[in-house]
Amino acid sequence: MVESGQYDVIEIAYDNPDPLHTGIEVLTFDELKARLKSSVARRTSRLDFHQILLVRGGKGTAMVDFVMHPCARGTLLHLRPGQVQRLPSSANGRPANLDAVLLLFTADFPPPLPATREALDGFGPVAWRLQPDEFDAFDRAVSEMHAEYRDLRGERTRGTTVPADNHVELTGVLLRQLLGALLIRVSRLGDPAGRPAPATPGAEVYLAFRRELERSFATTRSVEDYAARLGYAPRTLTRACLAATGRSAKQLADARVTLQAQRLLAHSDLPVAEISRTLGFSEPTNFGKFFTRETGRTPGDFRRTQR
Repeated sequence: MVESGQYDVIEIAYDNPDPLHTGIEVLTFDELKARLKSSVARRTSRLDFHQILLVRGGKGTAMVDFVMHPCARGTLLHLRPGQVQRLPSSANGRPANLDAVLLLFTADFPPPLPATREALDGFGPVAWRLQPDEFDAFDRAVSEMHAEYRDLRGERTRGTTVPADNHVELTGVLLRQLLGALLIRVSRLGDPAGRPAPATPGAEVYLAFRRELERSFATTRSVEDYAARLGYAPRTLTRACLAATGRSAKQLADARVTLQAQRLLAHSDLPVAEISRTLGFSEPTNFGKFFTRETGRTPGDFRRTQR
């Protein structure tokens, strides 16, 4: 990981410190804490890679995009590139004492399978509370990956040289396939809220809308605009979004703009008027009314609370 400070958020780019420079790193939460300065571990960061965390024991609270997620045995978190987070912490704000395993990997490392693409989708769930049998399966999976990663680094054969090139290559392939299997398990978990996965073609309509929303949320929140760009009727977009998330297309568009506003207010020093223009509002007063309606707080109040 490469860290660069920007206002109150640390931008973290993927950079495997191991000499082999693979597209995945498997480590324990304690190993991550030892690597980071305590002041860095307590700050908010934004990743440009995927992070999966499985908690085996201990307690703490993680923040992902301003939502707090309690962490205990059986908690599974999946952070996507671009999301802001604070590592699981205890009540006093220090990094939590967790028995946990983390998988850090680039978006192009997993095998290109339909199920893995679904799990890697940027709009999927962040947190699950695994049932005992689910936890056992995930625990076995991450334990095997941790062991293979240590083997890749030569840690399981201390005192010997780095493994031969063919062994390194085969272990890297194995790790890629094991990650693919793990992501298939993630996709089988479904929605933590219990909503069934939408059936095609509604799922395709919803994903097309979310991708276009991610590209264009700063320029329009109009469902009619998105419908015209995608070639669907506005009602078709709304039905697909309701089936997938329980929220309308308009609600999802407003929520995406609100999230970006929260990120900018909390983690930049941009004036509110500049944030307003960045998000496509013609007047700061219109942005203020929108933000207050969506969050129950004014932009200034939200920024002061986060600081």
